[in-house]
Amino acid sequence: MPAPLTEPPTPDLDAFAAHAADMLGLTLDPAWTAAVVANLRVLNEAADLVGAFPLPDEAEAAPVFTA
Repeated sequence: MPAPLTEPPTPDLDAFAAHAADMLGLTLDPAWTAAVVANLRVLNEAADLVGAFPLPDEAEAAPVFTA
């Protein structure tokens, strides 16, 4: 029997922004850090909404069309 799902930990978005900028070779101006973190917070909340949307087991992935 699978373990019950638990709430994921709250991400440290300040640390994530700093680490992501470093990994991308970007210099994050401290004056913009609050705005970057605010945008990450909005994106995280949107991802939580999408992730929480229940799908039936018979749902199929959308097809991919190429030209």
